[in-house]
Amino acid sequence: MPSDSHTLSRRDLLATIGTGIGWLALPGMLQADVETNANPLAPRNPHFPARAKHIIHIYLNGGPSQVDTWDPKTELTKWGGKKLPLGNLTTERETGVALASPFQFAQYGDSGLWCSEVFQQTASRHADRICVVRSMYANTPNHEQSMRLMNTGDERLSRPSYGSWLTYGLGCENQNLPGFVTLCPGLPVADSSNWRSAFLPGIYQGTYLDTRKTKVTELIANIQSPRTDPSGQRRQLDLLTNLNRRHQATRREDPNLEARIQSFELAYRMQMEATDALDISQETKAIQDLYKAETVHGRQLLIARRLIERGVRVVQCYHGDVQPWDSHSNLADEHRRLGNECDGPIAALLTDLLQRGLLDQTLVLCGGEFGRTPAVEIPIGGGNPTGRDHNHHGFSIWMAGGGVRGGFAYGATDEFGYRAVENRVHVRDIHATMLHLMGFDHKRLTYRHAGLDFRLTGIEEAHLVREIMA
Repeated sequence: MPSDSHTLSRRDLLATIGTGIGWLALPGMLQADVETNANPLAPRNPHFPARAKHIIHIYLNGGPSQVDTWDPKTELTKWGGKKLPLGNLTTERETGVALASPFQFAQYGDSGLWCSEVFQQTASRHADRICVVRSMYANTPNHEQSMRLMNTGDERLSRPSYGSWLTYGLGCENQNLPGFVTLCPGLPVADSSNWRSAFLPGIYQGTYLDTRKTKVTELIANIQSPRTDPSGQRRQLDLLTNLNRRHQATRREDPNLEARIQSFELAYRMQMEATDALDISQETKAIQDLYKAETVHGRQLLIARRLIERGVRVVQCYHGDVQPWDSHSNLADEHRRLGNECDGPIAALLTDLLQRGLLDQTLVLCGGEFGRTPAVEIPIGGGNPTGRDHNHHGFSIWMAGGGVRGGFAYGATDEFGYRAVENRVHVRDIHATMLHLMGFDHKRLTYRHAGLDFRLTGIEEAHLVREIMA
């Protein structure tokens, strides 16, 4: 008799049709079941030897200005206060005359890499380890769409984030921690869609930590039970797992059930290891001072280092929640303030990774979802123009460690910093390159869903940026 009076499993169906001849397919089904019930976070080998084992993504939420940070433009200075000869600048809002950068630029390191005073500490200590990609471009000038594109490869639909793809491909080195963690003081625009697993199994979704909270036990909600000791919890979980497996037996085609079972197991294992990883009081005073760990961003980056040295694959650190780098007005003061908040901690992270021998195996990525216009934005409703509008046509990001060529600026925008014109790099190209550095061919890392083989870089062409690899 079927195992469920209302539902036929695949085994039941095979046993009852065609005089049971379908049982011939049983060995293959049993193998599939073994694979389904295997630990989805078990470490796995990539397609080829990787240059990097981990990623730390420092997300400058809101879109920092490339012409005020890593892409100096002498012509913009000359044209300051004058109408640019570029014609109409396609942006979200009306723009006016050229806005010369209020920041001083200098060359740093043996490589002579250019950087403004906004990131002076990072450049002065690590210019020869940093690769700036000055020719980035995206598809739209809107925060929500461009953030989804940067994080998931698709600005329109909910797709798996690149952190979920990598955890799906590699598993996690530490079975007591998630493979993918997101640190943010609040929630960014488009919130959890930035780290969602979408149609990938839920176990690969990013674990979100609200870093406004300073107590270790508050960073992850309900990480400890006030009523049950670990042995009691283990007995409860064993009972729950047994019941869930019985429920799952006739519903093998529902991946959400397996993801839920695995999430319970991971949560149990995390109780000791996660609280230890998040406890920065274990660090020396010198390290805490180096990171400025009393600040939100300094604390985030120190936690990020502690997580990756414990085997977490991907850690995202958002600088602020709702686009602090979105300087539509008062750019001179705002970018300076934001740089003061994160420049020192970023430099500290690179220094710390280097001295611990972790930088070579950790790909550090820093940037926002787009850049800003070289022309001043005309304020809606009037007022003094002091900021820049969104600009997806050309912007900068930088990378360091993990197989990246240091002391190098790749690509170029036009003479005013508006549009990428030389060695243009789309966000898809960066994703393909990130996957390559982590050991994956972006065309072969796929997941079957709705009858299609999906991949992070989608169906449009994506190119490896080989020139930025060491």
